[in-house]
Amino acid sequence: MNAPSPRGAVEVISLGCRLNLSESEHLRALLADTNAPLTVVNSCAVTQAAVRETRRAIRRARRDRPEARIVVTGCAAEVERAALAAMPEVDALVANTAKLDPAAWHRPAAPAIPRPAAHTRAPARLTAHTRAPARFTAHTRAFVTVQNGCDHACTFCVIPQGRGPSRSRPIAAVVAEIAALADAGIAEVVLTGVDLTSWSDGGQSLGHLVRAILAAVPGLPRLRLSSLDGIEIDDALFDLLTHEPRVMPHVHLSLQHGADLILKRMRRRHLRQDAVRLVERLHAARPDIAIGADLIAGFPTETPAHHAENLSIIRALPVVHGHVFPYSPRPGTPAARMPQLPPPVIAARAAELRAAVAETRAIWLHSLIGTPLSVLAERDGTGHAANFARAKLPAGTPAGTLIDLTPTHITEGLLAS
Repeated sequence: MNAPSPRGAVEVISLGCRLNLSESEHLRALLADTNAPLTVVNSCAVTQAAVRETRRAIRRARRDRPEARIVVTGCAAEVERAALAAMPEVDALVANTAKLDPAAWHRPAAPAIPRPAAHTRAPARLTAHTRAPARFTAHTRAFVTVQNGCDHACTFCVIPQGRGPSRSRPIAAVVAEIAALADAGIAEVVLTGVDLTSWSDGGQSLGHLVRAILAAVPGLPRLRLSSLDGIEIDDALFDLLTHEPRVMPHVHLSLQHGADLILKRMRRRHLRQDAVRLVERLHAARPDIAIGADLIAGFPTETPAHHAENLSIIRALPVVHGHVFPYSPRPGTPAARMPQLPPPVIAARAAELRAAVAETRAIWLHSLIGTPLSVLAERDGTGHAANFARAKLPAGTPAGTLIDLTPTHITEGLLAS
């Protein structure tokens, strides 16, 4: 869970993905003039654990601010609408697709209303609400949402129910927001979306958007992309990822698994070898590029052999930034009707995957010792290099600044000099 905003009339608690984080920053700006005590819980529903954390956050918010009105939005407010509406701590819900619309906050819906039917008929473009400048309180990087929703039907995923079909922000709106951030001194922007590589404007692909941003905002030092569907990385985007120095050498793949049969049962659009070939090409063109990946442990029908393939792809790529998710069934998804693995087996396999990522990451970090790095300082005394390696910075390093660092050793998992 991300940290709440500083105390004031409005507190925004953000859970889950970078897209939620980006939207939470806009919510802080949107609701800045609110005078009455208000706590907004921007929820997550990607797993059952995420829903449990949402419920805990709501209860904690009521204990911490008993005088505040609690309004819940986000994915769990859609897919778990009835359950959250029944919580005595919840005063109102705001539909996930409407949460950046100022009009939605004038009179948030009472919890008892049904889920909006219009949710399934979202426009191809994201609604162009006038956006107040985001206030990035937790990070020095700025997260900019360029796409929302998803048109795919992965058998494990409930997110399309929470965010609707894919729609994209137009180039002009994205460029204007990033230009304002660069003018305000933001050194790094992260493009985010539910299915980022599906971004499109007038038939143009994500690579075109990235090129347009770089051309229109020459003062932006660093541009990073959040999770990518490798099968949708076209030639234009590949060229930018491998040859443009302002695009960070860090690719996080929505990989999910290393076994072909499990990928087919997940209804993913790639196979193991597609990911291996992509990463081989990336490394050949830009040897310093760092690979991250989302991986699911214990998917229904996963055998020990499938799990071994999942472990082996971590070393094959190698994955140095890993997000490992223990599978949990989501009601209404096809995978929930498949033969399930025992929870202890899922937990053990998730632990093995995390250990494998930790091993590849440790080897990678040691390989960076003696390599000059440009690091963006965060507020906690650490920072992120272009390849997203985390470094310990000298005391007093101003947050938001880029500093040069040549690591000499590793301490507590951080590069240090």
